[in-house]
Amino acid sequence: INTARGAICKENELIECLKEKVIAGAGLDVTTTEPPPMDSEIWNLENVCLTPHTGWRRIETRQRLVDMTADNIEAYIKSESEADMVNIVN
Repeated sequence: INTARGAICKENELIECLKEKVIAGAGLDVTTTEPPPMDSEIWNLENVCLTPHTGWRRIETRQRLVDMTADNIEAYIKSESEADMVNIVN
């Protein structure tokens, strides 16, 4: 299962492993090129589940992002010195 970045795996090698049943299957929310080219063999593999790069959109993920952003803003507001600040841009 890859929901991170397409470049994490060597897609051509993954396709070969899937075709040869070296691995049982793959769930891919990301691919090297998004979307995969129409002539990519990945479209025709029955042991692949492709999703349109929406794995991050779950409500829990978005809530975690909002919470982290709010925490960073609060930490910045409460900072008394530059050493305490987050996300300082020089």
